Amino acid sequence: MIASFQEENPGLDHQEPMPDGVPDPDSLPSVEDHLQGVHPMSKRLFTDRPVELRHIPSPIYLSVDETEPRQAVWMRTRGPLPDDPLLHRAALAYMSDLSIQEPILRAHGVPWATPGLKVASLDHAMWWHRFGRVDEWVLYVQASPSARGGRGLGLGRIYAQDGVLLASVAQEVMVRLPDPASTPA
Repeated sequence: MIASFQEENPGLDHQEPMPDGVPDPDSLPSVEDHLQGVHPMSKRLFTDRPVELRHIPSPIYLSVDETEPRQAVWMRTRGPLPDDPLLHRAALAYMSDLSIQEPILRAHGVPWATPGLKVASLDHAMWWHRFGRVDEWVLYVQASPSARGGRGLGLGRIYAQDGVLLASVAQEVMVRLPDPASTPA
């Protein structure tokens, strides 16, 4: 682990702006809306988690509608958290790992439901820039600049709903697809 700590101090301050034209999270379908017809036990894997997600353009759980190496995800905890900033940062670290792999899969039209798909985080880096509450909507803007040889890179920026940049994320991911020659016809 490499860690860097700092007290709040005055100094230079700028940020990459939040993208324009992003739909409001309350105007987007919930995870439950996207999982109509899925077996209730399978659906629980998505609906019982402590974080609510709203994907732009859509989730890739069962299928991939748009095959571009980018997406955005509105996220928040399903319930309120205490005011402790360290708790919010810890929760944001957890939340940062929920979907950063998806732009890599999305670029190749690979949904999570692909039989035999194996995905694992190889490394994960995160930089906290400013405090933000994660029991309120935050926007996770994600892209994958490259994938090759069973690995892909995911990059992300997490914004408060008012456009303040809270954190930046980078993750290298292993992706293994089933060998079509080894699957029975």
